[in-house]
Amino acid sequence: MPKIRVLIADDHAVLRAGLRLLIGAESDMEVVGEAADGPATVLNTQATAPDVVLFDLSMPGARSSQTIGELAQLAPRPRVLVLTMHDDPGSMQAALLAGASGYIVKKAADVELLTAIRTVHEGRRFVGLTRPGEQAWGGRGGHEARRVSRDSPAPGQPKPLSPREGEVLRLLAQGHTNQEAADHLAVSVKTIETYRRRLSDKLGLKSRAQLFRFAVEIGLLEAQ
Repeated sequence: MPKIRVLIADDHAVLRAGLRLLIGAESDMEVVGEAADGPATVLNTQATAPDVVLFDLSMPGARSSQTIGELAQLAPRPRVLVLTMHDDPGSMQAALLAGASGYIVKKAADVELLTAIRTVHEGRRFVGLTRPGEQAWGGRGGHEARRVSRDSPAPGQPKPLSPREGEVLRLLAQGHTNQEAADHLAVSVKTIETYRRRLSDKLGLKSRAQLFRFAVEIGLLEAQ
């Protein structure tokens, strides 16, 4: 079976060396290239055609979202797994909306990073934050994924979302305030608040970060 080809993009040479050793020790993976800034990441990805780009958000050069977007336009398209110090839902949201397939913080355990690489290579999403109450998950059938459809629920799963609930969820997950969502849908703020409570009750999700994760997992943001 072909090995998972990984390119490491990070501006710290010592970290790149450590990641190369970690990944190279796996029988199903190999490191095919490295990069220390955004433009080099794109060039080296074009030259080596990796399956997965392990990408640091804080490298010099172009903005990280721009680089992720450029990588998403390449053919064959690599899976971008963000590996970063930024342990917050806002950075996660921006990276996934830019085109990343996964997001994991550098303080994560080695085994979690390796799992994340395999998960995104299989075409599923992986998000791992280390804040209290935030758990790692792999979307599109991942072992930790919440398996909920917005169309027809499996036995024991929450009820499907109505078209309007889905639209409110999408707007909130995109970062819109209640007022902005209300303006977009031409309804009152009180109506949006009612829909938000209904979503929380139906899905068991309380925070905006949890709503965002769910929206990504069911594919509600993929066309954005």
